[in-house]
Amino acid sequence: MCLAIPGKLLELFDENGLKMGTIDVNGSKTRACLEYVPDIQVGQYTIVHAGFALKIIDSEEAAESLKLWQELFDSGAFQTDEELPLSELL
Repeated sequence: MCLAIPGKLLELFDENGLKMGTIDVNGSKTRACLEYVPDIQVGQYTIVHAGFALKIIDSEEAAESLKLWQELFDSGAFQTDEELPLSELL
């Protein structure tokens, strides 16, 4: 399962004729194709899924989404199989 995560556009560049960018996703830098959001500017936030920026969002929406992601992590929703009790693996 893949989930879209908000990130902030740090830089724009062209790669093989495609509009690309470096996105800061919660402190991690990743590259994404920006062809679906041609009007995006450096400093704006976007939702990234499978290497593609899907839409431009404002900073308030990005902050709320990141807060919810953090709550999920803090709750243990993303435990690996090694961290799950044996009874949950069976």
